[in-house]
Amino acid sequence: MTTQWNISQLDRKTADGFVTTAHWQATAVDGDYTASIYSTCSWADGTVNTPYADLTQATVLGWVWANGVDKQATEDALAAQIALQKAPVTSTGVPWGQA
Repeated sequence: MTTQWNISQLDRKTADGFVTTAHWQATAVDGDYTASIYSTCSWADGTVNTPYADLTQATVLGWVWANGVDKQATEDALAAQIALQKAPVTSTGVPWGQA
């Protein structure tokens, strides 16, 4: 299984360019199976103080993980989603014929 983290969008103040919110997604792929989680992470004004033009995705992901997003727990949740796709424990339908 491979997992990729991505910052899809940053919200920032136009006055100073400092980031207030990061929109992130983690996606895991295992053969034909895929799972993903999307969320946001926010900071109080002035908490992160790197100017927008100087940011890298690695820097922002570091902020996300340092601000309470548990990287390992997220990746474990993705693995659990894929495990359920491979071996479902529930299904839907009706036992009688279809019209």
